[in-house]
Amino acid sequence: MAGENVNRIASFSVNHDYITPGVYVSRIDGDITTYDMRTRVPNSGNYMDNLTMHSVEHMFATFVRNSRISDRVIYFGPMGCQTGFYLLVRDADNGEVLSVIKETLEKIINHGGEMFGAKREECGNYLNLDLECAKLECKKYLAALQNGKNDFVYPTCEVL
Repeated sequence: MAGENVNRIASFSVNHDYITPGVYVSRIDGDITTYDMRTRVPNSGNYMDNLTMHSVEHMFATFVRNSRISDRVIYFGPMGCQTGFYLLVRDADNGEVLSVIKETLEKIINHGGEMFGAKREECGNYLNLDLECAKLECKKYLAALQNGKNDFVYPTCEVL
Protein backbone atom coordinates (compact mmCIF):
# COMPACT_ATOMS: atom_id res chain seq x y z
CA MET A 1 0.00 0.00 0.00
CA ALA A 2 1.31 3.41 -0.91
CA GLY A 3 2.86 5.28 1.98
CA GLU A 4 2.62 2.31 4.35
CA ASN A 5 5.77 1.64 6.34
CA VAL A 6 6.55 -2.09 6.15
CA ASN A 7 9.69 -3.93 7.21
CA ARG A 8 11.55 -5.98 4.63
CA ILE A 9 11.36 -9.68 5.49
CA ALA A 10 14.65 -11.48 6.12
CA SER A 11 14.51 -13.72 3.04
CA PHE A 12 14.38 -10.65 0.76
CA SER A 13 17.57 -9.35 2.37
CA VAL A 14 19.75 -12.22 1.11
CA ASN A 15 21.32 -11.75 -2.32
CA HIS A 16 19.83 -14.63 -4.28
CA ASP A 17 22.50 -14.32 -6.98
CA TYR A 18 24.89 -16.20 -4.65
CA ILE A 19 22.62 -19.01 -3.43
CA THR A 20 23.41 -22.51 -4.63
CA PRO A 21 21.77 -25.84 -3.75
CA GLY A 22 22.23 -26.59 -0.06
CA VAL A 23 20.68 -26.16 3.38
CA TYR A 24 20.72 -22.73 4.98
CA VAL A 25 19.38 -21.26 8.19
CA SER A 26 16.96 -18.68 6.89
CA ARG A 27 15.91 -17.34 10.28
CA ILE A 28 15.57 -18.20 13.95
CA ASP A 29 12.47 -17.12 15.86
CA GLY A 30 12.79 -18.08 19.50
CA ASP A 31 13.09 -21.86 19.51
CA ILE A 32 11.99 -22.28 15.86
CA THR A 33 14.58 -22.48 13.07
CA THR A 34 13.53 -22.02 9.46
CA TYR A 35 15.72 -24.02 7.08
CA ASP A 36 16.00 -23.00 3.45
CA MET A 37 16.35 -26.30 1.58
CA ARG A 38 17.48 -24.84 -1.72
CA THR A 39 17.33 -27.48 -4.45
CA ARG A 40 18.07 -25.17 -7.39
CA VAL A 41 19.98 -22.02 -8.24
CA PRO A 42 17.60 -19.03 -8.01
CA ASN A 43 16.87 -16.98 -11.13
CA SER A 44 18.61 -19.51 -13.38
CA GLY A 45 15.54 -20.46 -15.40
CA ASN A 46 15.64 -23.95 -13.88
CA TYR A 47 12.51 -24.13 -11.73
CA MET A 48 10.56 -27.03 -10.26
CA ASP A 49 7.26 -27.70 -11.92
CA ASN A 50 4.19 -28.01 -9.73
CA LEU A 51 4.03 -31.79 -10.12
CA THR A 52 7.56 -32.17 -8.74
CA MET A 53 7.08 -29.70 -5.87
CA HIS A 54 3.78 -31.27 -4.86
CA SER A 55 5.17 -34.81 -5.05
CA VAL A 56 8.28 -34.02 -2.98
CA GLU A 57 6.10 -32.18 -0.47
CA HIS A 58 3.88 -35.24 0.09
CA MET A 59 6.79 -37.64 0.44
CA PHE A 60 9.18 -35.47 2.45
CA ALA A 61 6.52 -34.16 4.83
CA THR A 62 5.33 -37.69 5.59
CA PHE A 63 8.79 -39.14 6.16
CA VAL A 64 10.13 -36.19 8.20
CA ARG A 65 7.04 -36.25 10.41
CA ASN A 66 7.88 -39.90 11.08
CA SER A 67 11.60 -39.27 11.74
CA ARG A 68 13.47 -38.97 15.03
CA ILE A 69 12.69 -35.22 15.04
CA SER A 70 8.99 -35.72 14.27
CA ASP A 71 7.82 -34.08 17.49
CA ARG A 72 9.84 -30.94 16.63
CA VAL A 73 8.77 -30.50 12.99
CA ILE A 74 6.50 -27.48 12.61
CA TYR A 75 6.16 -27.25 8.83
CA PHE A 76 7.55 -28.46 5.52
CA GLY A 77 6.50 -26.96 2.20
CA PRO A 78 7.61 -25.55 -1.15
CA MET A 79 8.90 -22.06 -1.86
CA GLY A 80 6.71 -20.02 -4.16
CA CYS A 81 9.75 -19.26 -6.35
CA GLN A 82 9.98 -22.97 -7.20
CA THR A 83 13.64 -23.31 -6.17
CA GLY A 84 13.34 -25.22 -2.91
CA PHE A 85 11.47 -25.90 0.30
CA TYR A 86 11.19 -24.56 3.84
CA LEU A 87 11.52 -26.81 6.87
CA LEU A 88 10.65 -25.33 10.27
CA VAL A 89 11.94 -27.17 13.32
CA ARG A 90 11.62 -26.44 17.05
CA ASP A 91 14.74 -26.77 19.26
CA ALA A 92 16.84 -27.58 16.21
CA ASP A 93 20.38 -28.89 16.15
CA ASN A 94 21.75 -28.11 12.67
CA GLY A 95 23.80 -31.30 12.41
CA GLU A 96 20.90 -33.48 13.44
CA VAL A 97 18.52 -31.70 11.06
CA LEU A 98 20.96 -32.11 8.16
CA SER A 99 21.29 -35.80 8.98
CA VAL A 100 17.49 -36.20 9.05
CA ILE A 101 17.15 -34.30 5.75
CA LYS A 102 19.62 -36.69 4.09
CA GLU A 103 17.95 -39.75 5.64
CA THR A 104 14.55 -38.51 4.48
CA LEU A 105 15.81 -37.99 0.93
CA GLU A 106 17.23 -41.53 0.96
CA LYS A 107 13.89 -42.91 2.15
CA ILE A 108 12.09 -41.17 -0.70
CA ILE A 109 14.62 -42.39 -3.27
CA ASN A 110 14.34 -45.98 -2.00
CA HIS A 111 10.59 -45.98 -1.36
CA GLY A 112 8.98 -49.02 -2.93
CA GLY A 113 5.40 -48.31 -1.96
CA GLU A 114 2.77 -45.93 -3.20
CA MET A 115 2.82 -42.14 -3.15
CA PHE A 116 1.65 -40.87 0.24
CA GLY A 117 -1.64 -38.97 0.24
CA ALA A 118 -2.46 -39.77 -3.37
CA LYS A 119 -6.15 -40.54 -2.94
CA ARG A 120 -8.97 -38.11 -3.68
CA GLU A 121 -10.05 -37.99 -0.04
CA GLU A 122 -6.45 -37.27 1.08
CA CYS A 123 -5.46 -34.41 -1.22
CA GLY A 124 -7.09 -31.47 -2.97
CA ASN A 125 -5.15 -32.11 -6.19
CA TYR A 126 -4.48 -35.85 -5.94
CA LEU A 127 -4.03 -36.31 -9.70
CA ASN A 128 -1.03 -33.96 -9.61
CA LEU A 129 1.38 -36.41 -7.95
CA ASP A 130 4.15 -38.62 -9.32
CA LEU A 131 6.51 -40.68 -7.17
CA GLU A 132 9.17 -40.92 -9.88
CA CYS A 133 9.32 -37.11 -10.16
CA ALA A 134 9.81 -36.91 -6.38
CA LYS A 135 12.55 -39.54 -6.49
CA LEU A 136 14.42 -37.79 -9.30
CA GLU A 137 14.32 -34.41 -7.54
CA CYS A 138 15.47 -35.98 -4.27
CA LYS A 139 18.37 -37.80 -5.99
CA LYS A 140 19.63 -34.54 -7.45
CA TYR A 141 19.26 -32.69 -4.16
CA LEU A 142 20.93 -35.42 -2.10
CA ALA A 143 23.90 -35.40 -4.51
CA ALA A 144 24.19 -31.63 -4.06
CA LEU A 145 24.12 -31.99 -0.27
CA GLN A 146 26.74 -34.74 -0.32
CA ASN A 147 29.04 -32.59 -2.45
CA GLY A 148 28.46 -29.29 -0.61
CA LYS A 149 29.96 -27.78 2.52
CA ASN A 150 26.61 -27.47 4.37
CA ASP A 151 27.60 -24.81 6.90
CA PHE A 152 24.02 -23.43 6.98
CA VAL A 153 25.22 -19.93 6.05
CA TYR A 154 24.13 -18.27 2.81
CA PRO A 155 27.10 -17.93 0.45
CA THR A 156 28.62 -14.47 0.14
CA CYS A 157 25.87 -13.09 2.34
CA GLU A 158 25.75 -9.70 0.74
CA VAL A 159 22.82 -7.91 2.29
CA LEU A 160 20.67 -5.89 -0.07
